[in-house]
Amino acid sequence: MELFNFNTSSDITNWKTINDVVMGGKSNSLFTLNDAGFGVFSGQVSLENNGGFSMVNYCFDTKNTSMYTKVCLKIKGDGKTYQFRIKSHATDKHSYIALFNTTSNWTTIEIPFSSMYPAFRGKTLDLPNYSGEQMEQIAFLIGNKKEEVFKLEIDSILLK
Repeated sequence: MELFNFNTSSDITNWKTINDVVMGGKSNSLFTLNDAGFGVFSGQVSLENNGGFSMVNYCFDTKNTSMYTKVCLKIKGDGKTYQFRIKSHATDKHSYIALFNTTSNWTTIEIPFSSMYPAFRGKTLDLPNYSGEQMEQIAFLIGNKKEEVFKLEIDSILLK
């Protein structure tokens, strides 16, 4: 199943950035489509005023994902660590999280649903890992407890 496959005519209006400014921080980010047709999540994470994260999320109508077992991200990064996040229901407070590292080469990252753990505001919750039954939101987040400039290019997000 294709969750998103970026190209030069992709509609990215449902991709929204959220930064730590919602809690008084000073981080900033953008989500754009570059000339090659890739989604680009970029910006700067600041630790000022107890900040420290930037995120881009994508909400969509409920997808039955019970026939899939993993998400496949085709991405190119900057050597930094990011989180991929899933919400079963867009209204859930917690997300299911997987960390992944990036390189400057295009890479396909495979994340088994069963490895995605529940967390809220950086704290792991005592709940089961992601069941993979359904999803309504995905997100990429950077928050490595340090000030840094970042850039993550996204080609596709598939379920297998």
